[in-house]
Amino acid sequence: MDNINLVFEALSSTPRRKILSYLSATPLTAGEISERFEMSKPALSKHLKILQTANLITGEKKGQYMHYSLNRDNLVSNLQDFAANFCPVGSGLKKESKQIADKD
Repeated sequence: MDNINLVFEALSSTPRRKILSYLSATPLTAGEISERFEMSKPALSKHLKILQTANLITGEKKGQYMHYSLNRDNLVSNLQDFAANFCPVGSGLKKESKQIADKD
């Protein structure tokens, strides 16, 4: 599955979109995220894994806690790629952008 499909799969879930919203303000531990939801830890873990697989969040182990943060660059990049591929003028813009990049 290509990355844009992984991103849209990840964004298709309300709990995952809420997780992204929480992480947009500040990094949180898995425990801090779980406090905001009424779901089992295995279910939350599955949501976090899907978001990580789509490269929308990153997780870093600090001591005994896993800290999650939003991967802003990848989210923006994927949405720009999507728009460039599917908006009516996207194809032309993508070709123009490639030509500019090739000149450098």
